[in-house]
Amino acid sequence: MPRVILASASPRRQEMLRSLGLKFDIIVEKVDEEFPGRNPSAMVEALAERKARAVAETVGEGIVIGADTVVFQRGVVLGKPTGPVQAAEMLTALQGDTHEVYSGVALVRADDLHTVLDHECTRVHFYPLTDAQIAWYVESGEPFDKAGSYAIQGRGGLFIRGIEGCYFNVVGLPVPKLMRLFRRLDVDMLRLLGSS
Repeated sequence: MPRVILASASPRRQEMLRSLGLKFDIIVEKVDEEFPGRNPSAMVEALAERKARAVAETVGEGIVIGADTVVFQRGVVLGKPTGPVQAAEMLTALQGDTHEVYSGVALVRADDLHTVLDHECTRVHFYPLTDAQIAWYVESGEPFDKAGSYAIQGRGGLFIRGIEGCYFNVVGLPVPKLMRLFRRLDVDMLRLLGSS
């Protein structure tokens, strides 16, 4: 079975893969995360590939997983907030409305840099929030390393009215899509998973 490498420092992505029983190493290379234009699907695919390829070029063997997630609302890409003020602004914009979460996933085979990539999109519906609720959530500290300033799997889940699409995508790694990408590399992901 091939070595699997996750090109992400995200604790949520690591936790999801561990919960599946996947054995993997973590190697992260710094990459330019600037992307021209506002097409969210093209953006997350390009950045996921950039992250995976940067690691694949250094390791020489194995399959590298790269991922990138953004929140997209009414034509605006929302990344991670720079601080409490921006977190509150993002939450104010999201409350009572619907937005999309896009995650790009790329697999790069390190020995020949063959790449497969795709993205997932999930619509997320927020309940209306009061200023006090937003302030409470920002003060919790949870929004600060999250695209869109919330974590559906944490306290942010209190504010979600519903979703359309893949839940795991909103957390940051659409694992059903990942399994299908492995298949495109002729690797059965189920055979990579250890027993619980």
